[in-house]
Amino acid sequence: MNSGAGVRAGDPLPSVYNIPLHHAFADALAAGLLGRHGRDPLDLARGIIILPNNRAVRAVADAFVRRAEGGLLLPRLVAVGDLEAGEGAGALLDGIDVDEPIPPAIDPVVRRTILARLVAQATGCEAAEAYRLAADLARTLDQLIIERVDPRRLRDAVADEFSVHWQSSLHRLRIVLDLWPAELARLGRIDLADRRNRVLSSLAAQWRTSAPEGFVVAAGFDNFAPAISDLLRVIARMERGSAILAGLDTHLPNEVWDMLGPHEPNPATGRRRPALETHPQFAAKQLLAELGVERTDVRRWRWSGDRKGRPLTTRAISNAMRPAAATAQWERLPTPHRRLSGIKAAEFSTPAEEALGIAVAIRRALEEPGRTVAVVTPDRALARRIVALLRRWDIAADDSGGRPLSEEPPGVVLLALAEMAVERFAPVPLLAVLKHPLVRQGDERLAWLDMVRAVDLGLRGPRPGPRLAGIATFFQEGDSRTERVRAVAERAWLQIAPLLTDFEVEFSAARDLASALAALRRCAQMLCGDAIWAGEAGRALADFVAAQEAVAAEAPEISDIAAIPAVLRQLLNEVAIRRVSQDRHPRVFIWGLIEARLQQADLTILAGLNEGVWPSLPAPDPWLAPGLRAALGLPGLERRIGTAAQDFALNLGGPSVLLTRARRDATAPTIASRFWLRLDAMTGGLPREHRLQRLAARLDAPSGPLTPAARPQPIPPPSARPRRISVTAVDRLKADPFAFYARAILKLPDLDPVNADPNPAWRGTLVHRVLEEWFLHDDARPDALRPRAERLLDQVAAHPVLRALWEPRLMEAVDWVAARLAEDRAQGRDPIKVEIKGEAEIAGITLQGTADRIDRLSDGSLAIVDYKTGMPPSTAQVAAGYAMQLGLLGYIARSGGFPDVAGDAGTFEYWSFARAPGGGFGQVRSPTDAKAKGGIPPDQFADRAAGVLTEAAAKWLTGNAPFTAKLHPEYAPYGEYDQLMRLEEWYGRDEG
Repeated sequence: MNSGAGVRAGDPLPSVYNIPLHHAFADALAAGLLGRHGRDPLDLARGIIILPNNRAVRAVADAFVRRAEGGLLLPRLVAVGDLEAGEGAGALLDGIDVDEPIPPAIDPVVRRTILARLVAQATGCEAAEAYRLAADLARTLDQLIIERVDPRRLRDAVADEFSVHWQSSLHRLRIVLDLWPAELARLGRIDLADRRNRVLSSLAAQWRTSAPEGFVVAAGFDNFAPAISDLLRVIARMERGSAILAGLDTHLPNEVWDMLGPHEPNPATGRRRPALETHPQFAAKQLLAELGVERTDVRRWRWSGDRKGRPLTTRAISNAMRPAAATAQWERLPTPHRRLSGIKAAEFSTPAEEALGIAVAIRRALEEPGRTVAVVTPDRALARRIVALLRRWDIAADDSGGRPLSEEPPGVVLLALAEMAVERFAPVPLLAVLKHPLVRQGDERLAWLDMVRAVDLGLRGPRPGPRLAGIATFFQEGDSRTERVRAVAERAWLQIAPLLTDFEVEFSAARDLASALAALRRCAQMLCGDAIWAGEAGRALADFVAAQEAVAAEAPEISDIAAIPAVLRQLLNEVAIRRVSQDRHPRVFIWGLIEARLQQADLTILAGLNEGVWPSLPAPDPWLAPGLRAALGLPGLERRIGTAAQDFALNLGGPSVLLTRARRDATAPTIASRFWLRLDAMTGGLPREHRLQRLAARLDAPSGPLTPAARPQPIPPPSARPRRISVTAVDRLKADPFAFYARAILKLPDLDPVNADPNPAWRGTLVHRVLEEWFLHDDARPDALRPRAERLLDQVAAHPVLRALWEPRLMEAVDWVAARLAEDRAQGRDPIKVEIKGEAEIAGITLQGTADRIDRLSDGSLAIVDYKTGMPPSTAQVAAGYAMQLGLLGYIARSGGFPDVAGDAGTFEYWSFARAPGGGFGQVRSPTDAKAKGGIPPDQFADRAAGVLTEAAAKWLTGNAPFTAKLHPEYAPYGEYDQLMRLEEWYGRDEG
């Protein structure tokens, strides 16, 4: 330290400089400091540069490196603006005697956890809400501390004018603030913001009397927090100190400058006019006031670096950003002062098109040797899209804003495990875990995926019972639709389930976040091995888990483990993973607003310029009402808009600027940003970059004319055509031969979705099972059918709403079946077989089918019964040669194809569970009803059905007819193969 005085004597004017926004701040700063101190490398190395945040430190360091022609000893770069910037400012106190030691700061994770516990105790809310409110409370506390507002003033706040809601919030806040100091005292810690205030105050006090030996520069600040303002005031008055501002508007007329406020109270009313906190220069004006400097006393930094913008555009930007009350002066401005040269705009239809257009613009810019390009946007989703689209040209770029840990693979695994456990191993979250790329990486991966695919096939359809035991029971019992894959799925599940058994027990017993995380950590390690902790995201997750487990004693109790995924997601969202790829392109940058403040590129693309994105909507403070914030002297919520406006203005000063926006987002049309609208209004319309839009539109457009697909008509060889057909597949063969071809020849069965709602096929399977077991185990006693149905329904994990709607209808229908069958038995009709399989030879093929029920009538003939949960086929369908399955089953019976069943079928009936014409559920219909128009006589039905099959088989099974798609669409309600046949391309199109 220099033993001499720290503050200049005889020179009351502080040393404050401004780098205009058309100069790249970091490059201009580095150029000036090298020009001032670069002749003596040691003098440069003894200097100290105070910067707002760590990202500014990186930007300035990079600027020095770009200008270094050889070895270079950098000045000491210290970040003091970020609360989490570390002990950069505190390190400057090393070796300095302070009046009293500054206690260490509380760890942010410990602080958040204790605040969540206090909030939960004060409000009685669940853990997820407590953690959310604790984050907002932490920000409120930080603002109070940074602005040097004693939290105890809240006790004296006049809250009568506030609503009941805000009074309640204030009451809870007082409770927490009464308890929080005691927690800090117990731990021997202070708030991080409090420690920063004390460090900066001690540093300012020390430098006020004894300055460092080298120069001291405070650069890039737009924050007028008291502790920072005090330090800047001291630095600006040092003999070798200076404060350097970014983008101070020296062109703004004095009368407009005075509009910004703050204003003196009105003598008559005592009220103040509100300050214009949304203006980009409001923060700069307040900072100058804190420094005790007039705008006219600020000197221009005479170094500009290598990259210069356009001075005239700087004046035009100043005019464009004037307060609303001063925009009427636009018409009187000279044309050069309204011309935004070098700035163009491009509007796109959607965010996807916007990202593609920006990627094209970057690709064009890189064609020029040495040209740099930067994308600046607060929309991280848009930034990620741009990064992905650039890969098509092997251009690697990094989004400096990073991605939340919850979206990185390790974080996704942890969240998926929690959701799987909370949903009691439901199929969707279970398969999401088992299929994740981090699970069983390496040589085991292929064998693992084979097992997981088998389990996936076995779990298709309505979900099984809860927990691991429910899945095991489902695979053991299952139903007829999963029978063909059940055995394979069960074998695979027996190898997978043991890996999850301990986790199920441990997680279900968890009552706080730490114990839940311990169970998640062990399960993740078992499934993924060390891959879960590898890389930047893996290490961040390991640190996160360790930190949360370390504060287990301070965490709020979690009464319901269902809240754990929400708590985890919220906490993981706050951990940003910022990668720096080794192969990233050296001339492409994607910056957030903070990174872009001090840097420029040859082409700057300001993207996502929609209202609500840039500027973002101010988030409400759930703890302090706006009026209470104003009474305490805290910054208004709208000050963030002013910060966003300043970021926008700074980025407009680059050599070449492109503004982009999308006219709609994923849900609705968008409104252009107020900044975009200002530039358009002042200039009469920014020049549009239409060529860029055309290039983006043509990029993925086909090179030649589109030729829609023709209706598919595959003609497989005779050897590939099946020689077996079921009675239910004949309609598909006739009406939609291609669907039959896909299922029977290509062997492409349609798969139910995982965790699907019970569909008609599922409901039909359940009805058949109920009636089958009733016949086999209860001898079809009328009093046993309803209890049998209730027992089977209890075993099904159907959706509660569907169960509530369908179960009463089913019960009424089974009561009808029991009563109807009792009547038939009284008349000598007796069921002899249920769910019986049979087959017969016909027309060179084997016909096979399953009869739901076969009855023996009093005259010795047979009755074939088919159950329908919906409406049975109409007589018109039968007359047209469709819905012949009952007749084909009669043909099998007549041919002796059903074991132990002899005789001809003379009765064919559909027992439908649909609503009967007279009310209630249940009715009997017959396709051989002689009274119906087009009805077929019963003694001719089997022969007619056999004739229909013979004709169809001669064409498609033993013949060589093409399997034409949707041959008779009116009788082809099947949609499983519509995508395969590319239906939308040819259906309904005139092919003539």
